Amino acid sequence: MIQPEKLTEIQEKFNKVSEQLADPAVATNVALMAQLGKEHRELEALVQIIERYHGLKDSIDELKDMIRADEDEELTQLARFELSAAEEQLPKIEEELSYQLIPQDPEDSKNCIVEIRAGTGGDEASLFAGDLFRMYTRFAEKKGWKVELIDENSGTMGGFKEVVFGLEGVDAFGMMRFESGVHRVQRVPATESSGRIHTSAATVAVLPEAEEVDVQINEEELRIDTMRASGAGGQHVNRTESAIRITHLPTGLVVTCQDEKSQHKNKDKAMKVLRSRLFDLELAKRNAERTEHRRSLVGTGDRSDKIRTYNWPQARVTDHRLEGAAKNYALQTIVDGNIEGIIQALRMADYAERLAQF
Repeated sequence: MIQPEKLTEIQEKFNKVSEQLADPAVATNVALMAQLGKEHRELEALVQIIERYHGLKDSIDELKDMIRADEDEELTQLARFELSAAEEQLPKIEEELSYQLIPQDPEDSKNCIVEIRAGTGGDEASLFAGDLFRMYTRFAEKKGWKVELIDENSGTMGGFKEVVFGLEGVDAFGMMRFESGVHRVQRVPATESSGRIHTSAATVAVLPEAEEVDVQINEEELRIDTMRASGAGGQHVNRTESAIRITHLPTGLVVTCQDEKSQHKNKDKAMKVLRSRLFDLELAKRNAERTEHRRSLVGTGDRSDKIRTYNWPQARVTDHRLEGAAKNYALQTIVDGNIEGIIQALRMADYAERLAQF
């Protein structure tokens, strides 16, 4: 049930944040401006839905008044038609608004780090990892997100044995977290002369990007090695020791970065990934009990689970966490980066479960 006082509270908060952003005194505080700007963007999306909801409710009331008045037969018939359409639309916007009002995980608004690794399948798995990377970068372009390549290890025939990149944009982790897991591909490899279909896999790990305030790292617990970069990359490759490998001694986590020519920039990127991995470990511990309680088709993000199959011969993508018609999608549409439909279906399934517990 949508509570009117809650909607009023949100609109008042949005107005207050808007006023603060317009205050010249606040404009000189860079950190506060960034915090308020982020809060404003998040509230603005919610306020727009609230305004659509209020507008539709007002329209329904006006149409009902017009029908009761019955002053003109033609106008009354038109009002009945419009009322029917508006009442059909109302449950949809109520569902959307209810979802937005459920307390979200605080990590959802963060940027994210995506790690794709080729699994079983040799060269074909590396090619598939490359397909997934292109799919996500195309999706990011459609969302207006910034893509930052952090590290890559190319396959022998193309694609990637491993690729790590960051996504920066509104709700990046909140949307991408459903991509964590094992992605399976079924198709005839280019090297297969007999036309036999092979099954390969790649794993995707999506981590919320951690800020320095989220994770405290003791420099004494790090071993930092420099080395020469390998692979394609220009004249600096194999000539300067710009690549960085950081080992976090307490956990054994190892992060490498060689994408930049600058050793300093590579270290910054590697530290970003390390913070995010440590933050992810901490979240996993913190949420273990909740995750076990909510171990549903969509809520776990368990990277050991097979979550999706990309079937080339049947031109179909199947998400195994969804049911019925919602689980199958046109393959070419998906690999072209149009994955928002799958993500929204997963978010709504997750929403339905959380709503039952809310």
